[in-house]
Amino acid sequence: MPTEELDDREVRARSPRSEPGRDPRAELAATAAVAGGAAPADPVDRLLELFDLEALGDDRFEVPNPDRGFGERVFGGQVAAQALRAAQLTAPSGHQAHSLHANFLLGGRPGEPIVYEVDRLRDGRSFSTRRVEAHQGDERIFTLVASFHRDEPGAEYQKPMPDVPAPADSPTRMLFIPESERPRLPFELREIGGTEPDEHGWIASTRRAWMRLTRRIDDDPAVHQCVLTFFSDMGAVFMAWAPLPDQPLDRLMGASLDHAVWFHRPIRADDWFLYDGHAVSNAGSRGLMRGTMHGEEGVLGLSVAQEALLRVVR
Repeated sequence: MPTEELDDREVRARSPRSEPGRDPRAELAATAAVAGGAAPADPVDRLLELFDLEALGDDRFEVPNPDRGFGERVFGGQVAAQALRAAQLTAPSGHQAHSLHANFLLGGRPGEPIVYEVDRLRDGRSFSTRRVEAHQGDERIFTLVASFHRDEPGAEYQKPMPDVPAPADSPTRMLFIPESERPRLPFELREIGGTEPDEHGWIASTRRAWMRLTRRIDDDPAVHQCVLTFFSDMGAVFMAWAPLPDQPLDRLMGASLDHAVWFHRPIRADDWFLYDGHAVSNAGSRGLMRGTMHGEEGVLGLSVAQEALLRVVR
């Protein structure tokens, strides 16, 4: 199809992150590159620099967005986490984010600053809502709505953590990430792998992995939410694609369309947490995944959902 016949989102989908012929599993290696970058003295500090936003006034914030070797597009998890950070900086004291819902509009360009503009939609006694738009130049590349809640008591239940080997019993495995890149990474990753198909051929979990930062960071729960949001987009397209192994990878076009995170309970990004991803549906060239993040002791911290374009280009 000629480029002029594609809408903006489809043009973005042809980026190196998701071009036809790019195995969706390669996204895992590419997102590791944006977190690691060019051999910093401390990789964790380099990751945290992504959330050091400069206030421009009038609830506008800017980040330099250096080119860290990810390719021609900014990692979506970075933009989502930075937008959440901008919303946090305008939220009332005592209100913590409990959900975010985002749409990817255009691929961001590395090496060009991103400006985040916050709209204070509502401030109530218990809840506050913020809308954030990300811009590069005159282009709007991303939009997010985040809701904040003042902590209050209530009855509890949760989805239990899957029965998986503990981190100490899981070998260090980083699928699709070259061994030469691993010392530069700010996180540890122990891939457990998906579950085997059941008698109906359904795969309950398409990816299970223990993750954590390589060292301790400050206790600020808002920063931990940003780091976990960054991680929540790692491999999400692959999780939706995994039940489609017979599709021709040399003609597959994959791209994140929208992304949602719900924060249930505090968990730390520098402690082991289990990211358990599930494929839900694929229809109309759109695949949906959902996942959970449990702390090592079984506490359900986050739920995640993402819809992705999974199109076979004719």
